[in-house]
Amino acid sequence: MRNALLRLAVLVLVLTWMPMPQASATPAARYTNPIAERRADPHVFKHTDGFYYFTATVPEYDRIVLRRATTIQGLASAAETVIWRKHPSGEMAAHIWAPEIHFIDGKWYVYFAAGRSDDIWRIRMYVLESSGSNPLSGTWTERGRITTPWDTFSLDASTFVHNGIRYLTWAQQEPGISTNSNVYLARTGSTPWTITGTVTRLTVPTLSWETRGYKVAEGPTVLQRNGKVFLTYSASATDANYCLGMLTAPASADLLNPASWTKSANPVFTTNDATGQYGPGHNSFTVSEDGSSDVMVYHDRNYRDISGDPLNDPNRRTRVQKVYYKSDGTPDFGIPVPDGATPVRLRSYAAADRFVRHWEYRARVEATVSPLADSQFKVVTGLTGSGTVSLESTNFPGYYLRHRNNELWVERNDGSTLFRNDASFLQRAGLAASSAVSFESVNFPGLYLRNANGLLNLQAASDAQARTDATFVLE
Repeated sequence: MRNALLRLAVLVLVLTWMPMPQASATPAARYTNPIAERRADPHVFKHTDGFYYFTATVPEYDRIVLRRATTIQGLASAAETVIWRKHPSGEMAAHIWAPEIHFIDGKWYVYFAAGRSDDIWRIRMYVLESSGSNPLSGTWTERGRITTPWDTFSLDASTFVHNGIRYLTWAQQEPGISTNSNVYLARTGSTPWTITGTVTRLTVPTLSWETRGYKVAEGPTVLQRNGKVFLTYSASATDANYCLGMLTAPASADLLNPASWTKSANPVFTTNDATGQYGPGHNSFTVSEDGSSDVMVYHDRNYRDISGDPLNDPNRRTRVQKVYYKSDGTPDFGIPVPDGATPVRLRSYAAADRFVRHWEYRARVEATVSPLADSQFKVVTGLTGSGTVSLESTNFPGYYLRHRNNELWVERNDGSTLFRNDASFLQRAGLAASSAVSFESVNFPGLYLRNANGLLNLQAASDAQARTDATFVLE
């Protein structure tokens, strides 16, 4: 009996000290923003040939451009090809807007919107087709206009497949409804440029954040994860009021039944003064290079005030950032992060559901962090120079994780030598797992960032438990 109890005690001790598996963690997806200057309404499609394909609205509104690269960051420097130009007159001769590229049944398709030379606001949706393997060099054929139930202002066509059925979603002004545009959904017909059957009105802009400047719901795009279908759309005027809303439906639901969808009461992605990002919207989704993370692609401006009509301001930029998920499986887009390196989260190696975050400027380790940005840090060149790193707050730019009296705080850089030393670390291979990371103090060698009872401190890592507590997974 005594031996059995001893074996049980040993087993409990081993399990207590054993680090939790990290199967639920997804690696950090790290990029440098912006990806492209003067490119709005961006769409990125990752193809099976290993390339990312990128198209967007150009500020001249006169052509459709395309880039490709084997990485998302590579799109920033990739050569750009003009694959189509507006007509000299008549239809498709003005306001060439919001192209999207898709690969459907062995062919390439580009959906886009265009006006007429004699009525530039007579915006309608059109499709190009190419059978070439490389859409940058292939021949493109105009397949004409997408016909909907009403011959009215329509734009922002996008397509997706759910449960084996291909759908088209778009924005349109419906007769009898006093809005600029609503979001619609229908099945595609025998070709990717036709629709068939029921046309469902998914949402009408009625909430205060959807009707600032204009009553707009546009730019729909779909993300399918965790047993749900998420449709994001852009709302309000295209200035700093522009923002993203979201509809959610169960994956098992009839997507053509409006009752299947629930609208988020508040915008899910908005202007952020602290990070200097204004009017984020018209997004698309792609996946990281390793396929493990969803990446949101969107445009915004880095200033609030615009002279004249925002549509005449050319400076919307294409940006990207990783999508995170809440415990209920819904996406958490956080805030539009500052320009430069995209941030990461420091997930506890010892507790896979907990992250380093700041709360009233004190650094702690918690689960279910809200707002998300409290747990996002930019890993930048250390304030003491090359070879070291510093961890800059995402929602408080200019504030860094620093130790003070062996406690970790998020504080503003005061420019002092003491602050630079306290906020600089040596990034090491994880003390408990080489695939993870640990952070050693520059001015107190041998002391590490360590989770101690939910608070982040600077401590030695002299035993197995301490090494586990001082190890983090960058996500």
